Amino acid sequence: MLSYPSGMTVSGRALTTLTDALRAHRSQRATRWRKLSAGRQALLVVAYLRKGETYADLACGFGIGTSTVYRYVREALTLLAAMAPTLEQAIEVARRKAFVIGDGTLLRIDRVAMASGRDRAFYPANTRPTA
Repeated sequence: MLSYPSGMTVSGRALTTLTDALRAHRSQRATRWRKLSAGRQALLVVAYLRKGETYADLACGFGIGTSTVYRYVREALTLLAAMAPTLEQAIEVARRKAFVIGDGTLLRIDRVAMASGRDRAFYPANTRPTA
């Protein structure tokens, strides 16, 4: 059980996925030792991404240097970026969905229903469809 002195909720699956990726990366690079274990590094990165903690706060909380926090975060972000789907893959998945949430905004995929005019009240004035 990994703990961080903060009130944040994170799925165990996300933490486990990142921890496994970090372990694989470390064994591939054959690093001899690190200040933090792969699980603690994953927790540090999740705290950075989830709460927006500063490097100085994370360094103090985990008992490591600020430059070490920077290296750990950059290393994990590189691994996460390599695991992310490409734009083409994301568009292919979105094409099969009824709705897609991008940056917290609900985007309509089916534009046929928008032309009826019954839903105009739900759109901001500058984005209302014209009939």
